[in-house]
Amino acid sequence: RYPFVIMLALPFAAIGVILILFLSGTIFTVVVYIGLIMLAGIVVNNGIVMISYINILRERGLALSEAVRMGARRRLRPILMTTFTTVFALLPMALGLGAGAEMWAPMARTVIGGLLSSFIFTLILVPTLYTILAGKKARGK
Repeated sequence: RYPFVIMLALPFAAIGVILILFLSGTIFTVVVYIGLIMLAGIVVNNGIVMISYINILRERGLALSEAVRMGARRRLRPILMTTFTTVFALLPMALGLGAGAEMWAPMARTVIGGLLSSFIFTLILVPTLYTILAGKKARGK
């Protein structure tokens, strides 16, 4: 159930990818697909960070709603730090600064666009879906 919740954040990352590639006039190339693979790993990692902490809180005896609320609040900082350090590190490459950056700029743009859209959905969608699925499991459905 919970891997499904984590994987549902990936389509929302695609929204940011499509938007940034459209706005920057970047076409889909092999380098963009490499960026998509990188992005998928980061987005899944952010979801795992959130879900695993919520599971730890539930094992400690917290109620579902309290564990989700506290887990989302406490994992906000690590997810934001991961997102923004990656975005800021890739910014020079995305802008085409430095030797060979023109080749790798589409990859950087892909990761940046996907991260900026997915972190919002990770912080909102993952806890919401977790609550829905865990609630159904607790009710025995």
